[in-house]
Amino acid sequence: MQKIGIIQTAFIGDVVLSSALLESLHEKYPTATIDIVVRKGNEALFAQHPYISNVIIWDKQQNKYANWLKVLKQIRAQQYDVLINVQRYAATGLWTAFSKAMVTIGFDKNPFSFLFTHKVKHEAMQTGLHEIQKNHALIQFLDEDIPLCNPKLYPAPSDLEKVKSFQSQPYICIAPASVWYTKQFPIDQWVQFLNTLDYSGNVYIIGGPGDRKIGDQIVNGIAANARIKNRVVNVAGQFNFLSSAAMQKGAVLNYVNDSAPMHFASAVNAPVVAIYCSTIPDFGYGPLSDQSFIVQTEKALSCKPCGIHGKKACPLAHFNCAMSIQMQQLYAPLVQMTQH
Repeated sequence: MQKIGIIQTAFIGDVVLSSALLESLHEKYPTATIDIVVRKGNEALFAQHPYISNVIIWDKQQNKYANWLKVLKQIRAQQYDVLINVQRYAATGLWTAFSKAMVTIGFDKNPFSFLFTHKVKHEAMQTGLHEIQKNHALIQFLDEDIPLCNPKLYPAPSDLEKVKSFQSQPYICIAPASVWYTKQFPIDQWVQFLNTLDYSGNVYIIGGPGDRKIGDQIVNGIAANARIKNRVVNVAGQFNFLSSAAMQKGAVLNYVNDSAPMHFASAVNAPVVAIYCSTIPDFGYGPLSDQSFIVQTEKALSCKPCGIHGKKACPLAHFNCAMSIQMQQLYAPLVQMTQH
């Protein structure tokens, strides 16, 4: 096995989870070169990654189809021994089919899987399998003894240096944003949590540039007499992907939604509290850190989950799956971590 390619052009959380394949393949084939194909913007995840030789980038925002063809040419030029397609969409299926790779592997749900040399059944949601286990099935064809590894990211020394000044004393991180409204613990609930939080360290609100507004709303909502008032800092937008991961790794605890920051925490084995509103861990996207806590409503709601993915609004307009989560459920993991 000399040359392996992986295709994963989904959103950032899915790409982070697919990094588990890099770990597994490198452990089994330490001398093989490994490339990965990602959508533009996600290439930063693999800056200075020790097991990646080449990152092929698909720019879907400008000249999408011309750039699709450019990527195909790049893939074909590599002449991979094995090309593994984690995606289940036609565009990546055609790359795989016409890749010139000796072995092509992908999920049976890809519309062009009939052109692959090997296709693997994609297990449905709520099977008890984590997404990394489903992805791992793609490479077990190569050797049943390939280890199942967790995802992993590799912050560079420059990433560690960038967050160093924030780590002089204990702190927790809150990643309050999500692409989907019904995956996002409400702003008012975050404010209530911070208003009543008994914690002597700092609190950093993290996220991308687009999450800055949510962070400001939370900070501005904290009561003037709240104990934590002057120790909550909105740093959303200040860090790149790997710096954010380094920030999470050094935290006493990370509070996240069912979204990408949870997978970042998994990829650096950072302690995490994963809050599930409309979705459930059984969909296969639970936290993988050694110290993980899952928080969701304790009420038996007939409407939860309301779908595999999040929604732009609660279909029943009450959002009980989020609003019925109790503050004590959020405090308990922090008490446990600080006592530990």
